[in-house]
Amino acid sequence: MTSSPSWSYVDTPQKLAAFIAAVRREPRTAVDTEAASFHRYRDRIYLLQVSGASQTALIDPLAISDLAPVGALLGDANVEKVFHDADYDLRVLDRDYSFHAVRLFDTRVAAQLAGEPAIGLAALLEKYAGVKLDKEHQKADWSLRPLTPPMLAYAAADTHYLLGLRDALEQRLRELGRFEWVQEEFKELESLRWTGPAEGDEETYLRLKGAKALHARSLAALRELHRWRESVAERDDKAPFRIIGNDALLGVARALPSAEPDLGRVRELPPSLARRHGAALLDAVARAKALPDHELPRVERRPRPQRDAGFDVRLEKLKAARNTVATALGLDAGVLCGRTTLEAVARAKPVNRAELEAIPELHRWQVGVLGDALLEALR
Repeated sequence: MTSSPSWSYVDTPQKLAAFIAAVRREPRTAVDTEAASFHRYRDRIYLLQVSGASQTALIDPLAISDLAPVGALLGDANVEKVFHDADYDLRVLDRDYSFHAVRLFDTRVAAQLAGEPAIGLAALLEKYAGVKLDKEHQKADWSLRPLTPPMLAYAAADTHYLLGLRDALEQRLRELGRFEWVQEEFKELESLRWTGPAEGDEETYLRLKGAKALHARSLAALRELHRWRESVAERDDKAPFRIIGNDALLGVARALPSAEPDLGRVRELPPSLARRHGAALLDAVARAKALPDHELPRVERRPRPQRDAGFDVRLEKLKAARNTVATALGLDAGVLCGRTTLEAVARAKPVNRAELEAIPELHRWQVGVLGDALLEALR
């Protein structure tokens, strides 16, 4: 990596108040967060990085109980907040602190609409700033204290260079005539909120890929196995997948083993995990087997909407039109207009510009760029 940027470690309310007061006098600031979902049972923000034009702070939320000054900064419409891939950061800031940001610039979104082939922060900084980032600590355990000097240097670099990258991307977007596009996308980001499962949600096992395809007895086994894994993960403060993976749980639930030799025939269950957790897995399955039929979980099947015979044809025509425009613009087709939005257009069957503009999934800039092609495809 290039020489590390200078930074200050903010671990008292007094330091936080002084730093935030200083950066709120600047026109823009860069923001990032570090969590530990890869390591800990309960994910939360373990570090906040904020950079102004000349100073970077690494804010320790474990040492400071009241981060209200950060919330005030995020909500300050006089200061632009620059993120790279803001989606997750904005959601966890809402989840952990109910902080909501306004006046945003997302360098990842900007890079996408500029037609950049590589939109990761490291690739963009190397191209636009000649900076090589060391991503060694990307999945580090940020809940650890004290954080190591290399981890702190990594965290500081994530925001230190963002303001320069932001300016370079704005210049590129203005050259392409696309700056108004990203401004509309940035405004949409302001409404992002945490949408993950609520703590204590008993139905989270149904979110495992493949769960809803299980028959009732196996689904009951999966529920028991999932409860067991959650209790162990919470006790040991580990991410659940570090106890045992989803595929292994689903494999055991499907097989409904009765004894240790049966575990050896579960293809998805590594022998090491069968030895370590075998008794607990068999206990969970036994509890499911003992349930009377009326206590087995049932998956509610929503009736499928009546099929529109012409929908698929219209969607394919819209995709072809979208792809042609995307190629001409040098954009990824999904960035120009995603499948969900095209499906909304196919359902609405607009016949003129006014009806197209009334489709909420379609943004104004997309109507301007794509509108004629979409309407022609539907004629």
